[in-house]
Amino acid sequence: MTIDLRLLQHEGVIDGLEGIVAAATRLSRVDGEAGQLTLAGYAVDDLAPRAAFEEVAHLLLYGRLPDPAEHSAFAQQLAAHRALPAPVVELLRQAAGLDTPPMDALRMGAAIGSLGRAQDPLNDAIAAIASFPALVGVYWRLRCGEPPVPIRYDLPHAAHYLHQLSGVEPSPERARALETYLNTVCDHGLNASTFAARVIVSTHSDIISAITGAVGALKGPLHGGAPGPALDMVFEIGSAERAESVIRARLDRGERLMGFGHRVYHVRDPRADVLAQAAERFYSTGGDRSLYDLARSVESTALRLLRERKPGRRLDTNVEFYTALLLHGLGLPAELFTPTFAVGRVLGWAAHCLEQLREGRLIRPQSTYIGPVDLHYHPAPRS
Repeated sequence: MTIDLRLLQHEGVIDGLEGIVAAATRLSRVDGEAGQLTLAGYAVDDLAPRAAFEEVAHLLLYGRLPDPAEHSAFAQQLAAHRALPAPVVELLRQAAGLDTPPMDALRMGAAIGSLGRAQDPLNDAIAAIASFPALVGVYWRLRCGEPPVPIRYDLPHAAHYLHQLSGVEPSPERARALETYLNTVCDHGLNASTFAARVIVSTHSDIISAITGAVGALKGPLHGGAPGPALDMVFEIGSAERAESVIRARLDRGERLMGFGHRVYHVRDPRADVLAQAAERFYSTGGDRSLYDLARSVESTALRLLRERKPGRRLDTNVEFYTALLLHGLGLPAELFTPTFAVGRVLGWAAHCLEQLREGRLIRPQSTYIGPVDLHYHPAPRS
């Protein structure tokens, strides 16, 4: 039976909950018409490039930026939760032996990451935020046949993550580039994974269960995005002279250009601007500058052709395009792009869970039944 969703919408059913307000939050505001993202009162382009991740975490968890003494104390508190319990490391070791995809390993590790810890919502939130770099780093090294790197408690959060992956203390430039990225993606309104987390914790389940559910939601490509394919297109083009012919051919085949367009933003994604500037700073001091220049050329050509082909539809650069460029420059393989996104977004998940527990009620929407009626059960004759 084919369902006409337009008819359902006339009956009050909105496909995908488009435009439905399901929660009130003080954590972030997404203005798709103006192309603005506000994080707890601060524009993302003001906060993300300059603040420490620990400052942004304090802002979302406690509602304000910390003073210097609070910043130092909170950074120490976060670092104190970095180490993974032995059963979690063993789970990751077994998963690596099965060549488990990184997001599946992260989901499993997150689910049991609270072993041995008291189930206190705030403590669980901080523990989850603190443990994600080690969950991803330990698993990746095991999967690559390398031993895990001992925890460094003296490094800031972003530098700690890069150290967990490589075993090498990153330069300030590399750490700052990643820190800007983590700050930029830490929260983004009531997206699919955040909504999943709020639904779970609204039942008064625990924070860890809610964050585990959020990881499962992020794994889906319609939410986790496609930063890898966005960079693949740049590599396929190879030189600025080929950009127009390759992109025209893709558009002629009706293909979507990965890294362009967004369901919420009808103008340029403000996170793309923040990460574009971060990429420019990073590639001016290290990395393959020719790749950066090629990516900018591809972006310019893609935007021009999209406006030519779709003059009535605004398709601008989104966060995926510069995510791919920046994370690739930092040496991360495409398989780690979505897990690294989770290392930043777990902050938003945790903060939303705490907010839901404080101020929300059980999330229980209604559904419209569209199946058959008046059927009758007739038992099959028994032999």
